[in-house]
Amino acid sequence: MRPPTIRDVAERAGVSKSLVSLVLRGSDQVRPEKREAVLRAAQELGYRPNAAARSLSEQRTRTVGVLLNDLRNPWFVDLLDGLNSLLHANGLHMLLADARLNRRTGQDPADPLLDLRVDGLVVVGTLPDPAALGAVAERIPVVLAGSREPAPPGVDIVAGDDERGARLVAEHLISLGHRRIAHIAGYGAVGELRRGSFEAAMRRHGLADQVVVEPSDMTEEGGYRTTVRLLSRPERPTAVFAVNDIAAIGVLSAAEELGLRVPRDLSVVGYDNTSIARLRHVWLTTVDNTSHEVGRRAARCLLERFEGACGEGRVQLAVPTLEIRGSTAPAP
Repeated sequence: MRPPTIRDVAERAGVSKSLVSLVLRGSDQVRPEKREAVLRAAQELGYRPNAAARSLSEQRTRTVGVLLNDLRNPWFVDLLDGLNSLLHANGLHMLLADARLNRRTGQDPADPLLDLRVDGLVVVGTLPDPAALGAVAERIPVVLAGSREPAPPGVDIVAGDDERGARLVAEHLISLGHRRIAHIAGYGAVGELRRGSFEAAMRRHGLADQVVVEPSDMTEEGGYRTTVRLLSRPERPTAVFAVNDIAAIGVLSAAEELGLRVPRDLSVVGYDNTSIARLRHVWLTTVDNTSHEVGRRAARCLLERFEGACGEGRVQLAVPTLEIRGSTAPAP
């Protein structure tokens, strides 16, 4: 059997095809009883609008491409939830693509989404070459979410205030009496901002000679291996600030393996306040990077671009807070 058409809906409802079209587009120029008749007829017939045909007529697909740098990071889940909630409320749908996979296959990360004619693009996380998005931004609106890399003209950036967040961590640990505080650092602009702010806070408290920074790849395995090295030193740190929650889980694993109890022997702080940090048996002190709010603000920037806003790209920083849980305590 052929699928029902807009003509079938019109005949069942006893109205014209043009009126059915108005109802399906959400027009407010239709009387309530007519709208109800059309919607009832569409439901009874199992009618679904032809999205491809509508895209051709409107010159829009009502889709937003979302390019993720790392699908494994749980921080992105909350960000996507905030992003999608506002997009969906405005009749838009997300299409996800894995930037890492596309790069491994030699493909430009944004190409699959552009081939699908998305109306806009949200890039989540740190990309190796954000400047390459300049050509994309000349065609469609582009927003960087959760990244602090320099953006091409016309591209908005929405992220957390990483400098403020790292400063909150340093102040918290220093207030607990910790002096030998190690930082497991990350990469990219976000990693540099967190590291720089942590080091500056330590200097302000006269602890510049106590600063220990070890680079990491921001994974659990990286956090584990780095912590094993740190805790093998003669003057081991009494606290570790990890660049994200995933690396902090590696810190906890290393501490347990080496016979140290958290937080009695070692305080641990993560960053991002992911679902992992909120697990009861982890209960990690961490920085809430307001990922849901970052997602909503990114969606708002995109919607404003759709509505005609133009000009140079804007930078919006959401204010982080410190979530103190069970992984930090006074210095031993």
